[in-house]
Amino acid sequence: MAFSRRRRFRELPINSLIPNMLTTLALCAGLTSVRFALEEKWEMAVVAILVAGVLDGLDGRMARLLKGSSKFGAELDSLSDFVSFGVAPAIVLYLWTLDAGLGSFGWIVSLVYTVSCGLRLARFNAMLEEDVPAWESRYFTGIAAPGGASISLLFMVVSFYSDAEIFKSGVLNGAWLLFMAFLMASRIPTFSIKRARIARRYIMPFLILVGGMAAVMVSYPWEFLTGVAIVYLGTIPFAVATHRRLEKEEALKTEKVASPADGDTAGDADTKNTDTNADTDKK
Repeated sequence: MAFSRRRRFRELPINSLIPNMLTTLALCAGLTSVRFALEEKWEMAVVAILVAGVLDGLDGRMARLLKGSSKFGAELDSLSDFVSFGVAPAIVLYLWTLDAGLGSFGWIVSLVYTVSCGLRLARFNAMLEEDVPAWESRYFTGIAAPGGASISLLFMVVSFYSDAEIFKSGVLNGAWLLFMAFLMASRIPTFSIKRARIARRYIMPFLILVGGMAAVMVSYPWEFLTGVAIVYLGTIPFAVATHRRLEKEEALKTEKVASPADGDTAGDADTKNTDTNADTDKK
């Protein structure tokens, strides 16, 4: 009886393992991009990192949908993100242009990017335990690791459809990689699409837009990815502005909550003084 009960507890339904399977596939995709880079299959290397990003976006949602979230899954997800979005892009860019263009300094740039990504992920995990206002869930602190990895390959993607040699420059790509490292490690707020909501009246136009974007992506994949990266970077100033506005509103709410309490205390004190004076008059 005890053996059968222990066996039943050790067995897990396959549904609860689907999020971890997706995370593992994302890890494999990130490592595979390094292999493609070693074989100088640059387009496939970029595609592998993008696939890792898609799988990374799916595993968390599947975990919440199937109620399969676990501490093990969270740790595996962090490890997968570090390899796929911290190590892989740095190595791909180093093999593509940083080694030839910058030499040893190119390796230093790659290390700085990888360390920045690792620190960003560590900070993200630490902030999960903090008590923050509900509106904070609409923002990331610093650019998200999948976004940072994808945008760090921007000039590499542009070189796939442009003959301009400037996009293959080691100096340009090294400076860009350092800039992305800064954005990931910084505390600059960026929009999170996890909490995005679409009003019912906009659902139909939104689906039409998605269909049109899919058609463009199939016809002009690299140009489409370039446009997405530029649009995403363009949203950062708006994210900073709205985040500051919400911070001010939160501070005002806190002051308003604290002010009545102070007023009540003062009022109680006045009441006590009045009562004391009244008693004195009666005496």
